[in-house]
Amino acid sequence: MTEPMQAAETPRGELTVRVNAMPADTNANGDIFGGWVMSRMDAAGGIAGVDRAQGRVVTVAVEAMTFIAPVKVGDVLSVYTEVEAVGRTSMKIHVEAWARRFRTTLHEKVTDATFTFVAIDEEGRPRPVPKSQVLGA
Repeated sequence: MTEPMQAAETPRGELTVRVNAMPADTNANGDIFGGWVMSRMDAAGGIAGVDRAQGRVVTVAVEAMTFIAPVKVGDVLSVYTEVEAVGRTSMKIHVEAWARRFRTTLHEKVTDATFTFVAIDEEGRPRPVPKSQVLGA
Protein backbone atom coordinates (compact mmCIF):
# COMPACT_ATOMS: atom_id res chain seq x y z
CA MET A 1 0.00 0.00 0.00
CA THR A 2 1.35 3.42 -0.87
CA GLU A 3 1.37 6.42 1.45
CA PRO A 4 -1.00 9.28 0.57
CA MET A 5 0.76 12.26 -0.99
CA GLN A 6 1.03 15.30 1.25
CA ALA A 7 0.08 18.68 -0.11
CA ALA A 8 3.16 20.61 -1.13
CA GLU A 9 3.86 23.83 0.71
CA THR A 10 2.78 26.89 -1.24
CA PRO A 11 3.98 30.48 -1.00
CA ARG A 12 2.27 32.69 1.56
CA GLY A 13 1.17 36.16 0.47
CA GLU A 14 1.21 38.05 -2.80
CA LEU A 15 3.90 37.74 -5.48
CA THR A 16 5.70 41.08 -5.25
CA VAL A 17 9.09 40.65 -6.98
CA ARG A 18 10.53 38.17 -9.53
CA VAL A 19 14.12 38.24 -10.72
CA ASN A 20 16.68 35.93 -12.39
CA ALA A 21 19.74 34.96 -10.37
CA MET A 22 22.79 35.87 -12.46
CA PRO A 23 26.51 34.95 -12.30
CA ALA A 24 27.44 38.43 -11.00
CA ASP A 25 25.32 37.70 -7.89
CA THR A 26 27.39 34.70 -6.69
CA ASN A 27 29.63 34.24 -3.68
CA ALA A 28 33.05 32.57 -3.79
CA ASN A 29 31.41 29.11 -3.85
CA GLY A 30 29.27 29.84 -6.90
CA ASP A 31 26.00 30.06 -4.98
CA ILE A 32 23.92 33.20 -5.06
CA PHE A 33 25.08 35.48 -2.23
CA GLY A 34 22.64 35.47 0.72
CA GLY A 35 22.82 39.26 0.92
CA TRP A 36 21.49 39.45 -2.65
CA VAL A 37 18.46 37.35 -1.65
CA MET A 38 17.90 39.45 1.48
CA SER A 39 18.12 42.65 -0.57
CA ARG A 40 15.37 41.40 -2.91
CA MET A 41 13.26 40.48 0.12
CA ASP A 42 13.77 43.93 1.65
CA ALA A 43 12.78 45.58 -1.65
CA ALA A 44 9.63 43.43 -1.89
CA GLY A 45 8.72 44.16 1.72
CA GLY A 46 9.24 47.85 1.00
CA ILE A 47 6.83 47.68 -1.94
CA ALA A 48 4.18 46.06 0.27
CA GLY A 49 4.88 48.64 2.97
CA VAL A 50 4.56 51.60 0.59
CA ASP A 51 1.27 50.20 -0.70
CA ARG A 52 -0.11 49.77 2.82
CA ALA A 53 1.31 53.03 4.27
CA GLN A 54 0.42 55.04 1.15
CA GLY A 55 3.86 56.66 1.18
CA ARG A 56 7.51 56.29 2.13
CA VAL A 57 8.70 53.58 4.50
CA VAL A 58 12.05 52.49 5.91
CA THR A 59 13.21 49.10 7.15
CA VAL A 60 13.91 49.11 10.89
CA ALA A 61 14.23 45.40 11.74
CA VAL A 62 14.38 41.89 10.34
CA GLU A 63 13.49 38.97 12.57
CA ALA A 64 15.52 35.76 12.33
CA MET A 65 16.21 34.55 8.81
CA THR A 66 17.38 31.01 8.09
CA PHE A 67 18.37 29.92 4.61
CA ILE A 68 16.74 26.55 3.91
CA ALA A 69 18.28 25.97 0.48
CA PRO A 70 20.75 27.80 -1.78
CA VAL A 71 19.77 29.84 -4.81
CA LYS A 72 21.74 28.92 -7.93
CA VAL A 73 22.62 30.83 -11.09
CA GLY A 74 19.70 30.64 -13.50
CA ASP A 75 17.05 30.16 -10.81
CA VAL A 76 14.11 32.57 -10.82
CA LEU A 77 13.70 34.10 -7.36
CA SER A 78 10.10 34.95 -6.48
CA VAL A 79 9.41 37.01 -3.37
CA TYR A 80 6.00 36.97 -1.69
CA THR A 81 4.74 39.45 0.92
CA GLU A 82 1.90 39.63 3.40
CA VAL A 83 1.17 42.43 5.89
CA GLU A 84 0.88 40.71 9.28
CA ALA A 85 0.29 43.65 11.61
CA VAL A 86 -0.11 47.42 11.46
CA GLY A 87 0.71 49.69 14.39
CA ARG A 88 0.49 53.46 14.65
CA THR A 89 3.63 54.13 12.56
CA SER A 90 4.98 50.64 11.85
CA MET A 91 4.08 47.46 10.01
CA LYS A 92 5.25 43.86 10.26
CA ILE A 93 5.45 42.24 6.84
CA HIS A 94 6.06 38.52 6.34
CA VAL A 95 8.37 37.93 3.36
CA GLU A 96 9.12 34.60 1.69
CA ALA A 97 11.69 33.88 -1.04
CA TRP A 98 11.11 30.93 -3.38
CA ALA A 99 13.34 29.65 -6.19
CA ARG A 100 12.10 28.09 -9.40
CA ARG A 101 15.02 25.91 -10.30
CA PHE A 102 16.73 26.51 -13.64
CA ARG A 103 15.25 24.46 -16.49
CA THR A 104 12.72 22.76 -14.19
CA THR A 105 9.28 23.37 -12.76
CA LEU A 106 10.52 22.78 -9.19
CA HIS A 107 9.55 25.74 -7.00
CA GLU A 108 10.99 25.61 -3.48
CA LYS A 109 11.13 27.93 -0.51
CA VAL A 110 14.64 29.17 0.25
CA THR A 111 14.02 31.50 3.23
CA ASP A 112 11.52 33.69 5.01
CA ALA A 113 11.51 36.43 7.64
CA THR A 114 9.35 39.13 9.16
CA PHE A 115 10.47 42.65 8.31
CA THR A 116 9.40 45.72 10.30
CA PHE A 117 8.91 48.95 8.36
CA VAL A 118 8.13 52.44 9.66
CA ALA A 119 6.15 54.96 7.62
CA ILE A 120 7.99 58.28 7.32
CA ASP A 121 7.15 61.77 6.15
CA GLU A 122 9.15 63.93 3.71
CA GLU A 123 11.56 64.92 6.51
CA GLY A 124 12.20 61.30 7.44
CA ARG A 125 10.18 61.41 10.67
CA PRO A 126 7.77 58.63 11.63
CA ARG A 127 4.18 59.28 10.55
CA PRO A 128 0.93 57.43 11.17
CA VAL A 129 0.01 54.56 8.88
CA PRO A 130 -3.49 55.21 7.46
CA LYS A 131 -6.15 53.02 9.07
CA SER A 132 -7.42 51.75 5.72
CA GLN A 133 -5.59 50.51 2.66
CA VAL A 134 -6.20 52.06 -0.76
CA LEU A 135 -8.07 49.57 -2.94
CA GLY A 136 -6.03 48.29 -5.84
CA ALA A 137 -2.71 49.29 -4.27
